[in-house]
Amino acid sequence: MTRFRNSIYTAVTLAIMLAGILSGCIKNDIPYPRIQPNITSLKVENQSQAAQIDTINRMATVYLNEEADIYNVNVVECTLSDKATFVGDSIAGTIDLSQPRYYILSIYQEYVWTLKAVQNIARYLTVANQIGSSVIDVPGRRVIVTLPTTADLSKVKVLTAKLGSTGSTITPAIEGEYIDLTHPVTVTVTDYGRSADWTIYCEVTEATVTTVRADAWTNVAWVYGEAQEGPDNYIEYRRADASQWTRVPDAWMTVDGGSFHARIIHLESLTDYVARAVSGDETGAEIEFRTGANIQPPNADFENWWLNGKVWNPWAEDGVRFWDTGNKGATTLGSSNTQPSDDTPTGTGRSAKLETRFVGIGIVGKLAAGNIFAGEYVKTDGTNGILSFGREFSEHPTRLRGYYKYHSAPISSVTTGFTDLKDRPDTAVIWVALIDSPEPLEIRTNPANRQLFDPEASYVVAYGKFETGSDMEQWSPFEFELNYTATNRVPRYLLIVGSASKYGDYFTGGNGSVLFLDDFELLYDY
Repeated sequence: MTRFRNSIYTAVTLAIMLAGILSGCIKNDIPYPRIQPNITSLKVENQSQAAQIDTINRMATVYLNEEADIYNVNVVECTLSDKATFVGDSIAGTIDLSQPRYYILSIYQEYVWTLKAVQNIARYLTVANQIGSSVIDVPGRRVIVTLPTTADLSKVKVLTAKLGSTGSTITPAIEGEYIDLTHPVTVTVTDYGRSADWTIYCEVTEATVTTVRADAWTNVAWVYGEAQEGPDNYIEYRRADASQWTRVPDAWMTVDGGSFHARIIHLESLTDYVARAVSGDETGAEIEFRTGANIQPPNADFENWWLNGKVWNPWAEDGVRFWDTGNKGATTLGSSNTQPSDDTPTGTGRSAKLETRFVGIGIVGKLAAGNIFAGEYVKTDGTNGILSFGREFSEHPTRLRGYYKYHSAPISSVTTGFTDLKDRPDTAVIWVALIDSPEPLEIRTNPANRQLFDPEASYVVAYGKFETGSDMEQWSPFEFELNYTATNRVPRYLLIVGSASKYGDYFTGGNGSVLFLDDFELLYDY
């Protein structure tokens, strides 16, 4: 019996030991979730505008004014998404942003983020009898001025000179002095205690006036010229099949020293024209250009809709799909909050009714802003949306007009950063942007990886908006202008967005705000 009991004890002991050994060998094969850590806000001293945070490419860009020392930038605030931490160096204190910097962020996995700075400094150098504007080559630290062949290059008066940020100095001081441009002239520019040599070169030309370029839009053209400052400088144009030249009115001209340009308006679309610069009795070379087309968005009167299950879609079944809404996201917890309506400015046809609602059961749910946009609802991410903003487009509209009605409800739902808006009147917004990014803009509303449109982003060619926080019970016209960053940039995509709640992307707005929209039209003239 004793031997039997000892055998049982030994077997149990071995079993316990074996279980312990086996349990020590079991590994956890359940992978950690892949959650990208993000920079959510960034502020530095001497910013000229809000930082741009690109969660898709993991890049943060700060914009500095001229007073900033880009080699010593003081970070005011940097916040990260939930549970994200820096691995190694953090974005804090005083940092050198003369070159991009790289930081590692982590939640479960490590991701590399890039931080860079953009600082636009107004640099210029002008001399007497100059033709056109100086070429300022910042990377090469060169300045090139153009003078006529009749100029005395050995005695050229410098009218203005600024080659660094505010407070920089030039040695020797040349502003108001004469320099000898028969050979390159070197000056030293000192900025925040750092010095660099710049070289001034001179080119001579027999042409006293030059037609630089013509940027043709649809009913507008921008024509640029250069000549010696002082004479009567202007632009003239004609149809290619006409012989009579038309001088551009002074009100359409902009003159900056020896550089000048004209905004020619009221042109015909898809028509050939010729333009040239004029200085006194001299004329520049003729430049031919062709105006663009008057392109309108499909279904801009919001007549065509179809119901797919409980999702209303703003296009005819099997029709052209230009517009979309957030209905696919809203209907996960409720019904479509953007729908067709028989309430129209003319009393016939259909309009778009955008209603902001709290969708869900009881307190479980989320605010869904009524919206419509040019693009596509890609998919739902939990209770958030991933959207594609933009449709292919290469023309240059100047304005958007249409009709609207609006009821503003008190803001009932707020999120972090917008708590001060609680109970204030909601605001409707309609905006248009032209962008030249290689792809449509991906929009994410999930706070963990939020990516929204930034009107100050480098990809923006033009932008304009209309906002209202007041009730408008009757149909009323609206119209707003697009502001272009340059006249020669060609758009790739057109973005048009309407929302009953301006901050709907942040799930902030008033339950019951309603925006009606109808008869959108892009205009192409001034």
